[in-house]
Amino acid sequence: MSNERPPERIDLPGLTLRRAVESDAENLMNAVNDSFEHLRPWMPWATEKQTIEAEIAWIAACRADWDRGNDFAYVMEDPDGEIVGTVALHGRLGPDAMEIGYWVHAGHTRRGHATRAAGALTAAAFGLARVERVEIHCDVANKRSAAVPPKLGYRLLAVEDDIRAAPAEEGPRMRWGITREEWERRS
Repeated sequence: MSNERPPERIDLPGLTLRRAVESDAENLMNAVNDSFEHLRPWMPWATEKQTIEAEIAWIAACRADWDRGNDFAYVMEDPDGEIVGTVALHGRLGPDAMEIGYWVHAGHTRRGHATRAAGALTAAAFGLARVERVEIHCDVANKRSAAVPPKLGYRLLAVEDDIRAAPAEEGPRMRWGITREEWERRS
């Protein structure tokens, strides 16, 4: 993709976003497994509880994607060092756009973590010269996830037919987006 990369660490009030390292595997596994019933309805990858080996493989894949400049995944960590979720910039929308994805530990929802993390990654994406648009996608039934983009100034671009990829999904997918110009105007 590109030689440009977002920052490896982003410090926010009460929340740090940073690249995962192999020593995070156990804490990441525990965060996912503690939140399994919360994640399973919405996340296609949450089909079974995670193992240390699966988390080590995920971290290795994330690090390789980062090094290639494709995707940029972060763990979200609270001030006590507890992993409270993950957030990522995905390069699957083409050369001038990125998509943000996130999940938050069931015990840490409704604290603004997803909104702050998505806002920080929107700014990081627009810190890359090639990015002109950032999107957030979610199923129409995922009300909590859909509450994040409008708080950041994203607008609903479309509701598109899609397949049900996770048990609670209804199928139609909302595409929220913001352009560089819109982001800069709101700041």
